[in-house]
Amino acid sequence: MSEILIVEDHPVVAEGLQKLLAENKICTKCLVAGTGKECLDILKNYTPELIFLDINLPDVSGIDLCKTILKEHKGIKIIALSSFGSRSFIEKIMENGASGYLVKNSDSEEILAAINAVSNGEKYFCSTSKNILKNKADDGVPILTRREQEVLKLISDGLTNNEIAEKMFISHLTVDSHRKNLLTKLGAKNTASLVKIAMLHDLIQE
Repeated sequence: MSEILIVEDHPVVAEGLQKLLAENKICTKCLVAGTGKECLDILKNYTPELIFLDINLPDVSGIDLCKTILKEHKGIKIIALSSFGSRSFIEKIMENGASGYLVKNSDSEEILAAINAVSNGEKYFCSTSKNILKNKADDGVPILTRREQEVLKLISDGLTNNEIAEKMFISHLTVDSHRKNLLTKLGAKNTASLVKIAMLHDLIQE
């Protein structure tokens, strides 16, 4: 690999990846984008060989962004990054064309193995995601983050994205990203089915 783009809104994670790439002389040029918009703007003038793509970006779902990127740049390899493993997340982003999946606490050995595998045209799953995919019992409802639980509760109360954003003091784009992640995690097609599934599994906190 000679050129890599890191799409990650957490500076510590992005800097850690940059340091690892530099120490191992993986690439000659490495850029960082903190949002989906920044990523698409960079890709107008820069075509990396590999993108590390955070699934949960502040302005867009990384799962959707993966599909958008590969629609315009078919030769790019994408390794998805997530703070946790979820069967639905893994399956969906791989369906959208990603070549690999890493949880953010993956060690340097796994990260380097992922780069090597995808650069050779192979698929790569970190040990955590492999265990999730192998474990049929994981077909149940995945664990929600605290933020997702808060957004889910307000969605169930009938609030719009803008109303939730005002109440939680976050942008409506962040709310939209959480909403999309919830739909993916719970396998729901729309807001009504999301609330129905959430109630069925007692996921809405009072």
